[in-house]
Amino acid sequence: MDFFQNILFAIIQGASELFPISSVAHGVFTPYLFGWSLSPEFLKEHFLPYVVMLHLGTCMALLVYFHADWLRMLRDLFQGRINKELLLVVSGTVPPCILGLLFEKPLRHIFSNVTSAAVFLIVNAGLLFLGERLRGRGSRRLQDVGVGQAFLIGCMQSLALVPGFSRSGASLVGGFWAGLSHAEAVRFSMLLATPVILGATVLEAPRLFHADVAGLFMQSLAGGMVAAVTAFISVTVMVRWFKRHEVDAMWPFSLYCLVMGTTVLAARMLG
Repeated sequence: MDFFQNILFAIIQGASELFPISSVAHGVFTPYLFGWSLSPEFLKEHFLPYVVMLHLGTCMALLVYFHADWLRMLRDLFQGRINKELLLVVSGTVPPCILGLLFEKPLRHIFSNVTSAAVFLIVNAGLLFLGERLRGRGSRRLQDVGVGQAFLIGCMQSLALVPGFSRSGASLVGGFWAGLSHAEAVRFSMLLATPVILGATVLEAPRLFHADVAGLFMQSLAGGMVAAVTAFISVTVMVRWFKRHEVDAMWPFSLYCLVMGTTVLAARMLG
């Protein structure tokens, strides 16, 4: 990847990671739509570690935005107090971590499949729309959610292992089904994303560093900085949007996923 491709990809990554529109699908679509001639070896072996390094920038943005929540949880932990929200985050993190370790290798080989990403993005559109409509308006706070419900929300988040499904979208729908208000659902979704992204980075960064394809490790670090800025803007917009819309907050994202997925799928079929 050249400098321009790296920066553009990082901007798209940072913008799409936290909105419920599947950043991985957009990562697959970007080279295809812009006609980038990336090698099959890069797409199959190095694309996922590269994207994960960009995710690290997203994680930094989340840590900065929700620093008060994390400091409160860590303070209680070191002082020996039980923090309910920390327990919920741990419970919700377990499913994607276990499933990611079990299915990382077979899933790695579908990350370059544009058609499957388009199909699952269309399915994601239906999940977002129906997930909110079937539940309606919730009023519970995160403190009211049980550990078992947090685990189920984590299971929903695991859908994002398949390109086309959105991590934030799936966990938001899970939060709606648990009765959380839209504002609390988006906060829990963002808190859940942080340890998952950190864990993925720990696993994938060494592979990228040792491979160092044409300086890709340094490129990914620069891209991560750009993704961090874009992600901070995205999470700010996301939180404000869901605070103001307790119903029908998902329909713009659902419509976007439907249009994007259908457009890419049609282009693949006709091209």
